[in-house]
Amino acid sequence: MKNHQKTFAVLTALWALGMATETAAAPPAQTQTTHRQGAAKMALSNKQYSLAQIGAFTANGDTGRLKDAIDRALDQGLTVNEIQAAMVQLYAYAGFPRSLNALSALSERVQARRAQGLKAEQGRAARPLPEHADLLALGTQTQTELVGQAVDLSALSPDIDRYLKTHLFGDVFANDLLNWQEREIITVAALSSMQGVDGQLNSHINVSKKHGISDEQIAEITRISKPEMSQFPAGGENTAYARYFAGKSYLNMLSTDQVVVGNVTFEPGTRNNWHIHHAAKGGGQMLLVTAGRGYYQEWGKPAQELKAGDIVHIPAGVKHWHGAAPTEWFQHLAIEVPGENTRSEWLEPVSDADYGKLE
Repeated sequence: MKNHQKTFAVLTALWALGMATETAAAPPAQTQTTHRQGAAKMALSNKQYSLAQIGAFTANGDTGRLKDAIDRALDQGLTVNEIQAAMVQLYAYAGFPRSLNALSALSERVQARRAQGLKAEQGRAARPLPEHADLLALGTQTQTELVGQAVDLSALSPDIDRYLKTHLFGDVFANDLLNWQEREIITVAALSSMQGVDGQLNSHINVSKKHGISDEQIAEITRISKPEMSQFPAGGENTAYARYFAGKSYLNMLSTDQVVVGNVTFEPGTRNNWHIHHAAKGGGQMLLVTAGRGYYQEWGKPAQELKAGDIVHIPAGVKHWHGAAPTEWFQHLAIEVPGENTRSEWLEPVSDADYGKLE
């Protein structure tokens, strides 16, 4: 059973106990030469990418994109039982409602595809556990092997510690239809599509890398949850400027020649700090809104709502901020206006009280 028992990284255990593992990334499990619009060479195999999509879209409740992902997965040879195993796993992260919704979407697509004569292979069933298996002992072994040391959450709750060990690790993840890397890909994809779980996500990323998932694969997994907002790819997480943002943003530098143009994507509720573009001559910035809904505000003036097609001219020396609406994604092209001795001065964050007045 040992090969079957490797499972996804510890749910709340890693986060609660601060056990993020620092290890070097191993080589990618598999690479592909397939290309997607706006993306470089795939770091994930087609199967891995499909499982990551299923993880992300199940967790964030995007049923439309999930159904498309199910169709692609079945076209590429994943079986119905493998997809079911992924969706059952996700109840522990996204909750039973999202897991059940995903299973219903799968059932709907399988029935429709079979009626049309399209591929929807059931596949083999999971191998059963040994009769009278001690699920607590089995789950404890699995959890310990994965994390690298024993985990005890009984101080938080004896019940949650027992549920994790017996049901989640001892039963659900004993299912051998998906290997450990595939389950970890599903988990990272799910957590990256959810808000407020950065601790768990970072722990899972570290454990994934320990078990052979590369940085390139992680980057591709975490990009899946971002909606396709425009023809301009969102790019990677905007870590270089993260200290100047409230919330998470993504940056893709489209041009650094002649005129500097960056595509900036904001998650719902994300905005940058108040800031000023300085220049001895010329300078400033233009914003071309490409998708979503957001706001722009100059110091001492009311905030302006922004939607796709809007253009904002920001003169040098004007204190301002811009970002997403509280409940919607937002994307704009930021164009640096050429000037002499240009620089940006980052100032205080937009207050929660002021931002909270926006809709």
